[in-house]
Amino acid sequence: MVKAFKVADAYQVDDFPEIDILFLSHDHYYHLDYETILKLQPKVKKFYTSLGVGAHLEHWGINLDKIVEFDWWESIKVADDIVITATPARHFFRRGFTRAKSLWTSFVLNIHSYYIFLGGDSGYYSHFKIIGKKYGQFNMALLENGHYNLLWKNIHTLPEETFLAVKDLKAKVLMLVHWAKFSLANHVWN
Repeated sequence: MVKAFKVADAYQVDDFPEIDILFLSHDHYYHLDYETILKLQPKVKKFYTSLGVGAHLEHWGINLDKIVEFDWWESIKVADDIVITATPARHFFRRGFTRAKSLWTSFVLNIHSYYIFLGGDSGYYSHFKIIGKKYGQFNMALLENGHYNLLWKNIHTLPEETFLAVKDLKAKVLMLVHWAKFSLANHVWN
């Protein structure tokens, strides 16, 4: 089991208020943890996730009416001025010995005409440029910038590739995510 860095657990489930929308980009243990989901479940109104991931949630006792699964390029209007679209990512699925049972996804949020890109886990590829052309300029992009390795460059962006993705997405603001929580790669952490 992968352990979090000690300083990375500053917030616990009890610290979170009620959650209207919880995004799950893919089915890897450190993104979809059984104990954490069970603790969060009473606070979450809806889980938005990739095709196939909902099977875990359902198996863990989450009501089906709280689970929304997406294929790439599917959209759902969740309020008059809020639309969620699942977009491609370049990653993979494996949980234990199980492979290819669910999809991995990035998300585009259109909230009051502000566009936010949630990158999930993804290697750098042409999908960033396609998404940038389709949705125009993003007000903010949340992109990974850690847990990388040259051997994994097809499934996790390298730091310099993160900035290429920002350019492709035409994002005004970058918020770096997916770094300094777990020691999953052998790059320098300081």
